[in-house]
Amino acid sequence: MNSALRREYLAALGIQAWVARGATALNVAIPAAASAVVARAAAAPAQPSDAPVPREGGADWPELRARVASCTRCTLCNTRTQTVFGVGSQSAEWLIVGEAPGADEDRQGEPFVGKAGQLLNSMLYAIGLKREQVYIANVLKCRPPGNRDPTASEAAECLPYLEQQIALLRPKLMLAVGRIAAQNLLRTNVTLGGLRQKVHRFGLMQVPLVATYHPAYLLRTPSEKGKAWEDLKFARQVCAGV
Repeated sequence: MNSALRREYLAALGIQAWVARGATALNVAIPAAASAVVARAAAAPAQPSDAPVPREGGADWPELRARVASCTRCTLCNTRTQTVFGVGSQSAEWLIVGEAPGADEDRQGEPFVGKAGQLLNSMLYAIGLKREQVYIANVLKCRPPGNRDPTASEAAECLPYLEQQIALLRPKLMLAVGRIAAQNLLRTNVTLGGLRQKVHRFGLMQVPLVATYHPAYLLRTPSEKGKAWEDLKFARQVCAGV
């Protein structure tokens, strides 16, 4: 990526690019404390997970997509325009997970479109990734009416689809964007502030998971973009160490 384009993406994040002596803007050293967290996570043995075996186990991509499209497990099937399965490379190392489709996603059938999607693209480009190089999905495949938060039962009914997507992808890293997505994936009520800058593990495969802010939140609260940039650098370091 050329330097002018990189500066453009960093500007979208509200981050002023700088170059450390003897380093490029994207070769910024991660803080020592974060490096220690990454090292401990890489060295730690995988712990047994209490996540259930995915109900969709064994389904390939076409079959899984068809199951999602015809899903009637919860009442969201009555209000959706269409399901939002996911998009991206099926050999991606990064899996980006949001909470649920919004109005734009419900109309277009693709996650993270509109202004939030544009900012997500910029966030990815800022760390050297293109949208088509990652896989993007949501915990829920249908839009909750009025963009309300998903209920616990809705998330529980839909999670097996995401679990099977993970089984097919075998990603090196999951990036949970937003409090709702992170809390549902990690089954916790800990605030996003308490979940950031830590390596969590998800599911039977114990995939490393890093949490950060949702692009829609960053559009409303641009003062937090600096923290999101730190999370992205941390996630990149975690992925490199896997």
